[in-house]
Amino acid sequence: MESLVHEFITNEELFVVSLITTAIVVIVLFKTVARMITNIHVEHTRREIAAYIAEGSMTPEQGERLLNSGKSRGCN
Repeated sequence: MESLVHEFITNEELFVVSLITTAIVVIVLFKTVARMITNIHVEHTRREIAAYIAEGSMTPEQGERLLNSGKSRGCN
């Protein structure tokens, strides 16, 4: 195990490639989790608006305007 760690540290090319690969994987994971959280919140908002429409507190046109307002600014 020590020889493997020593070889990994002394071989600069292997170290740099591994470091870059690890950084890419971590960035992709963070972006994926962030996108999942965003989608969960968007769906939650859609359900709340649907509930307001169902109870009569809001008209369907008002709900549609609310849902479409985020799209005009580039939000999902």
